[in-house]
Amino acid sequence: MEGDAASPNILGESKAGYILSNVAEVVERILTFVPTKNLFRIASVCRLWRNCARRVLRTQQKLTWLSASGSSMSVEHALIRTMAEDLEKIYLLPQTALIMVDAENFNWPSGYRHKKARKSEESDVGRLKHLLPSTCDVVGVVAPGIVVTPSGSPSSPPEEHEEGEAGFSLLFPAMEGVTIRPFHFCKKSLNESTMEEAGLINNPDLKVVLLFDYETWKAGGGSFLNKLLEPLSQNNVLIVGGQVDRAFSSYTTCCSPGSFGVVGLTFSGSKIQGASVLVDQDVSTPKAAEATIQRLKAANIPERNTMGFMFACVGRGHNSYNNLRNVEASAFRKIFSNIPLLGFFGNGEIGCDRIVKENYTLSETDADGLQHSFTTVMSLVHFG
Repeated sequence: MEGDAASPNILGESKAGYILSNVAEVVERILTFVPTKNLFRIASVCRLWRNCARRVLRTQQKLTWLSASGSSMSVEHALIRTMAEDLEKIYLLPQTALIMVDAENFNWPSGYRHKKARKSEESDVGRLKHLLPSTCDVVGVVAPGIVVTPSGSPSSPPEEHEEGEAGFSLLFPAMEGVTIRPFHFCKKSLNESTMEEAGLINNPDLKVVLLFDYETWKAGGGSFLNKLLEPLSQNNVLIVGGQVDRAFSSYTTCCSPGSFGVVGLTFSGSKIQGASVLVDQDVSTPKAAEATIQRLKAANIPERNTMGFMFACVGRGHNSYNNLRNVEASAFRKIFSNIPLLGFFGNGEIGCDRIVKENYTLSETDADGLQHSFTTVMSLVHFG
């Protein structure tokens, strides 16, 4: 009797084994539910599984983000712990990563006195880079405060962390019709050739530039930044960002310690759309903030596959709203219910009221008109 009962199970296993060894459509469907890191392990099983895994990877073109916040006495920044755990679960292969962390709790390389006791000589910069694939371009900034949407759901309430431990990593896979190029310049490396290589000039497909400068308050820093902004301001391009405390990237630092520079990302391609509004320094009530951010609706940008960015002055936040916190992030969520919001509180803001869609720009301004203080630049970037 036991032999008769076992026969159907053996037959069933045999059929399953045959299907998983020969029917690509079934294997490919199953692999869509497997995190990317496991896909690479699975790809070594056989040729069929390797080909199926490659096709699945090509379809995983939706960007994602990992975020962290909260006080910690650990050796590592909270974002590093989150990435170490959650990178195992993501469904994309990162080709570019935009990382933002708070300045107070981030362990900078040796030579920078840190407020937190650390047990390891390895900086948090090194730890972050080691977590990501070696082929992933990393652009990172350290700012006084961080704006995050908790990982997992784009509709989660975004949080303004004006102080305390917080950070995020925005991960971009290869996306059809979208070209992303990182850049990192100092006064020695900024020239027409390097700007063209980054896609900042002579690039008719350029749509959006995220740009973060550091130490540009020093002598020569203003003219350095204008050299970069002037050609961009004359084109059909959305430019948003701001001034941060420090920056790092995948590339060897081109400037000496303490000198000024700029890092960022360019986004090119017909699928890219963008819009931004400037929350002026005289906006001081939740109602006025909501009315300003509401203007982003005029861009009519789809919420799917869209990121929101908030770059605010460190002097705004609760200081601008009678000690009320999270006013601007909450206003954004009220208007855009399903778009994650990420950003920082910095030392200056870059942007203006602008819509970039297809072949027109709603607003034009010069380099000086892009630079502000005591404001917030709120923006949307759609990736098709």
